[in-house]
Amino acid sequence: MERERSNEEIMALTERHVAATYRRFPIALVRGRGAWVWDGDGKRYLDFVSGLAVCNLGHCHPAVVEALQRQAARLLHVSNLYHIEPQAELAGLLAANSFGDKVFFCNSGAEANEAAIKLARKYFSDRGEGRFQIITMEKSFHGRTMATLAATGQKKVQEGFEPLLEKFVYVPFNDVEALRSALGEETAAVLVEPIQGEGGVNMPAEGYLRELRSVCDGAGVLLIFDEVQVGMGRTGRLFAYEHFGVTPDIMTLAKGLGGGVAIGAMVATEEVARSFTAGAHASTFGGNPLATAAGVAALKATLEEGVLENCRKVGAQLAQGLERLRRRFPFIREVRALGLMMGVELDASAPDVVLRCMERGLLVNAIGERVLRLLPPLVISGEEAECGLSVLEEVFGEL
Repeated sequence: MERERSNEEIMALTERHVAATYRRFPIALVRGRGAWVWDGDGKRYLDFVSGLAVCNLGHCHPAVVEALQRQAARLLHVSNLYHIEPQAELAGLLAANSFGDKVFFCNSGAEANEAAIKLARKYFSDRGEGRFQIITMEKSFHGRTMATLAATGQKKVQEGFEPLLEKFVYVPFNDVEALRSALGEETAAVLVEPIQGEGGVNMPAEGYLRELRSVCDGAGVLLIFDEVQVGMGRTGRLFAYEHFGVTPDIMTLAKGLGGGVAIGAMVATEEVARSFTAGAHASTFGGNPLATAAGVAALKATLEEGVLENCRKVGAQLAQGLERLRRRFPFIREVRALGLMMGVELDASAPDVVLRCMERGLLVNAIGERVLRLLPPLVISGEEAECGLSVLEEVFGEL
């Protein structure tokens, strides 16, 4: 049996050969099961990051592992020149459980948003209308390709990559009047995260998304929901839009869709999707047999194993615990939570809290300097949630 590498050995190998596009913590995670991961030195961590909302079913969920093993032994890849059975099955499941009718598969959230942007422009081009402007929100995040970078409403992400792709306009999140003012004859679509993730776990105001739908309908503009981070059960419902009484024309998914395997998807209504004809868009690996087999297993497990109910239950438990900590520690400014998507805004250094938690065996994430983001797996138990709260309480007590 090959000897397992230590943290130090893996970090040295990374330093020599991997592009330095991430600020990595000084541990190497080598194994996972459920809500727990282990590093190269054998230390165990309770994972409240979940691969940034990718491992919604926890690490190595048995149904996903079994589906991958079975599919890998049968067929890894064929071109989209041919029909692919698990791809068709996953598309059917997504359509049956959402507003959408048709699905385009790709490999990531950025690719899904690229597809949505292209579809919106193609839709109006087919109608003979010169609409190509996309309105997005300040503090939004939609990806790091050139188009999705331009769609992202964060200057710090865009710096060094100018000039950006044209015809993107940014307005404040939760400001319907600003959106109305930005609408014009060139506007094709409004692209919005129902809950902003990378922007700070920012929640929509009451009625905001319904008003967006109404404004878009009045202007003849498409509404696109980026559910890359909030979809696939993260908020306690399969899709976040279900909480707000509104449906988009297009929705993008990725992260939790494959249970840990790289996959993205764009879901659209029949009317809008009709503009994606043969040759209009493509992806070599999009919807490949392996990734979609994992997606089928992950989606079925989410719907059939009480995952959504557990997310709501344990999410409420964690939110109550965080509110208790907020009342005890004055530097906790606000707790923002829906299901198991949580942000804790601090008058303290969030990166410092992350390091202190990691030392104690809890993985959490910082957004900028002031916001902690907690994304536990949706299968986390109440006991594990209390374990995480205990670590946070200990760390907060040292600040």
